[in-house]
Amino acid sequence: MLMTKKEDPRSIRSKKMFKHAVFSLLAENPSIADLTVQKISNRAELNRTTFYLHYQDINDLLKQITDEIIDELSNKVDDLIHMKDLSNHEQFVILLDFLYDHRKFIGVLFEMRKFENELFHLLKKLVATRRENAEKAVIKEYVDIDIKVASMTGIIMWWLKDGIHFSSEYIARQMYLFQRPTKE
Repeated sequence: MLMTKKEDPRSIRSKKMFKHAVFSLLAENPSIADLTVQKISNRAELNRTTFYLHYQDINDLLKQITDEIIDELSNKVDDLIHMKDLSNHEQFVILLDFLYDHRKFIGVLFEMRKFENELFHLLKKLVATRRENAEKAVIKEYVDIDIKVASMTGIIMWWLKDGIHFSSEYIARQMYLFQRPTKE
């Protein structure tokens, strides 16, 4: 039987402090190029040695943060996929709230295109699964999944950059209405 070693609470706390330091610094200046180990360590109120105990370099730290956000986002999309009541958009509000809470870092990730691609694939999985699980057959004229998902991704990107004055509930409702087939 393989035993996994439990992570030290101090290590967990240090990583959390470095993560918050990165978010704080990016909120002030969204340029990753301006991040330094010293700036991150100072903001976290930890020393550089502690930084290097956990990360190889800034790219390693950013990769770990990105992977963590994508994993959390993936879990939230999976929750949406397994919803029985497709008319209920509360889980989508939770997904949007998560994106809103991480908007500064996600904005930087959008610039790197990796996150936009990940978000696109997660939303495509959601839309495809919801269509498969729909009680009614999808009408023939229904919008292609790739077009719909590209639109949803674009709406989320716009919302996080320029439309944050709209609540996550409002955006979720608009996107929910957008996803429904129209009857002619």
